[in-house]
Amino acid sequence: MKAVVMAGGQGSRLRPLTINRPKPMVPLVNKPVMVHILDLLKRHGITDVVVTLQYMADRVQDYFGDGSAMGMQINYSMTDFDVSAIIKAHKAKKAMATLTLYRVPNPLEYGVVIVNREGRIQEFQEKPSWGEVISDTVNTGIYVVEPKVLDYFEAGEPFDFSKDLFPVLLEKGDPLYGYVSGGYWCDVGNIQEYMRASSDLLEGRVDLEPIGKEIAAGVWCGENVQIAPDAQLYGPIYLGEGVQIKGGVLVQGPTVIRDYTVVDNRAHVDRTIVWRNSYIGEGVELRGAIIGRQCRIKSRAVVFEGAVVGDVSAVGERAIIHPEVRIWPSKEVEAGATVKSSIIWGSQGRRVLFGRYGVTGQVNIDLTPEFATKLGAAFGATLPKDAVVTINRDPHRSPRMLKRGVISGLPSAGVNVRDLRSVPIPVARYITRKMGAAGGIHIRLSPHDNRVVDIKFMDGRGLNLSKDTERGIERVFFREDFRR
Repeated sequence: MKAVVMAGGQGSRLRPLTINRPKPMVPLVNKPVMVHILDLLKRHGITDVVVTLQYMADRVQDYFGDGSAMGMQINYSMTDFDVSAIIKAHKAKKAMATLTLYRVPNPLEYGVVIVNREGRIQEFQEKPSWGEVISDTVNTGIYVVEPKVLDYFEAGEPFDFSKDLFPVLLEKGDPLYGYVSGGYWCDVGNIQEYMRASSDLLEGRVDLEPIGKEIAAGVWCGENVQIAPDAQLYGPIYLGEGVQIKGGVLVQGPTVIRDYTVVDNRAHVDRTIVWRNSYIGEGVELRGAIIGRQCRIKSRAVVFEGAVVGDVSAVGERAIIHPEVRIWPSKEVEAGATVKSSIIWGSQGRRVLFGRYGVTGQVNIDLTPEFATKLGAAFGATLPKDAVVTINRDPHRSPRMLKRGVISGLPSAGVNVRDLRSVPIPVARYITRKMGAAGGIHIRLSPHDNRVVDIKFMDGRGLNLSKDTERGIERVFFREDFRR
């Protein structure tokens, strides 16, 4: 027995979740949808799998390794059907093709299949109106077919099973059957159904592989999870590997927080899905939302029901995202903004680097080593080639990390670096002026918040940069017009 997993669709109804990934790779609780499907096949002894691909094929191939030789086109559903029983029924009927059917309360959004008492298919109805509906059994997209069906279409030609093959089999009178399955099935075709499937999996309605180690009633975790003693968790909840839940946090299920995400002090996460490597700031409220990968939700921001924040986006402090708003990947919502309509086009990005204390931000959230390297290159590009820049930091480890990033960027723009190591900033200003340097940089932990770092710049006299010079650095930084 060989399985064909169809994984070529674009998942347009799941956007913005599918802007940067194909639909089969959308994570469902602890792993991508496609992995859940392959696990189910393996449980029923089907290990010979052919996968057909189209949209973002490399993402699927990179994830599954040797599966790249298979080709993948997936049925985007979440199920725990008894595949063995479906195959047994197919063989007993000596069918050419068997369609797995499922009873749903509202069949209007699906392809309805009419069968007789013996299970033989009589008619297909594609998304009928209420006046046309005469059955509640819908096509789940899970088929058992005989190899002979491959003779019905030409190689290299577009061919759809449900639209092209099955109507031909029905017209020719070939044995075409439907098998009405019990168990669980959910079409993960839009945002609402995606959230429902995640919730059902957490609440045990789907008979699939364990999602992690259960550390408390209804709370499953990956490895190296850190939970503060005063945090409150009410399941069902899944916490991925390396997740940090800080003090005073309240998490109410069904909620998924994936790998290496940090939920900061007193945040409230309710019925929400947060993908990996994201930061949820102090006092943030997430209510029935989806937060994409590598997002930054700053302190006291609120994201309401049904809103989706795309990958690598930032929501500023005290911003409010209204219900059902979609924010496409790589967008930035300004602090205090109220967003009532989706942000799709335009970068909406940050266009100012310098503030009262220089360039400031939270470590590994706003200020990363990559950011520091670009900042160093931008500063160097505004100075004469072969100029000398002093650099200095306070003793804390966060400024040390960022200092190394800045040091990496400066020479790339043809600027020499004089490392003063760790001296007070008045001393650094004096040395910068006396040695005739073109400028200097001091990196310190903020005296107002120990999670924030200030990167202060000075000119050749050891004084703070003028506003015009700061704007020049910002222009180079945002245009990425670095000197090489």
